[in-house]
Amino acid sequence: MEHTVKFENQSFGKGLGTMLKVDFRRMRKSKLFYILIACALLIPVIMTVMLTMMDGTESKNPQTGEITIMEGPESVWESIGTLPSDEPAPEQRGDAAMGGMGAMGGMDVMAMCNINMMFMLAAVFVCLFISDDFRSGFSKNLFTVRAKKGNYVISKTIAGFVCGALLLIAYFAGALLGGAVSGLSFALVGGLTVINIVLCMLAKIFLMLVFVSIFVIVSVAAKQRAWLSICGSLGAGMLLFMMVGMITPLNSTLLNLLLCGAGGALFAIGLGTFSRLILRKAALI
Repeated sequence: MEHTVKFENQSFGKGLGTMLKVDFRRMRKSKLFYILIACALLIPVIMTVMLTMMDGTESKNPQTGEITIMEGPESVWESIGTLPSDEPAPEQRGDAAMGGMGAMGGMDVMAMCNINMMFMLAAVFVCLFISDDFRSGFSKNLFTVRAKKGNYVISKTIAGFVCGALLLIAYFAGALLGGAVSGLSFALVGGLTVINIVLCMLAKIFLMLVFVSIFVIVSVAAKQRAWLSICGSLGAGMLLFMMVGMITPLNSTLLNLLLCGAGGALFAIGLGTFSRLILRKAALI
């Protein structure tokens, strides 16, 4: 009696569901995932406490004799974005606005090293998550027996998006904890409201989809070369990084949320299609 092996032709929804189950199971068991979440939680706590402790510290330039007063954050919301009322005021801030830990080239440390760093941290997860598939040969076996390349791209994008969203939430929690420990103000100034902060966080979460889509296409192009995918993703992400603060300000409105949602959807569809083409044309090793 002759036996034949038949592979079941799964529907799109069933195949995608299977891929998502595999990826989320891997994510839950991944040490990298929990390490990144822990980093996202601890970074704002450590940074806020250190900058607060250094507030008011004077440093003297031995060459010019100029004294610089280092300034720490005044509000817990500075870890999320620039306060609406924060405007340059040289007559009030004096030399502190020109140097020290409180500023870097005229830009506050908290304006650069805030929650937006999580967009770059998400690149590490996505790149290592995908490169591990190609390095171990899992992707080749996966595409050979059942999975469609489109399902693979969608699943990786969703997994990266969920990880990125959790990184943002963990950082937000860490910022609140760090502010409470440091005794910073939780006051809403400059017309800022709780709704603005909620919309700001939601806008950043939707904007994460734009970055994740970029990281996915770079990762599938680099395949098992994790170092190349990380360098490429960070380089591409930095092109948009400076715009994050403008697109998702602390006083975000519904318009910011809609723009980030639309941009995330367009990038996910457009770059996802190119990622699928790369997988179809390139060798899976």
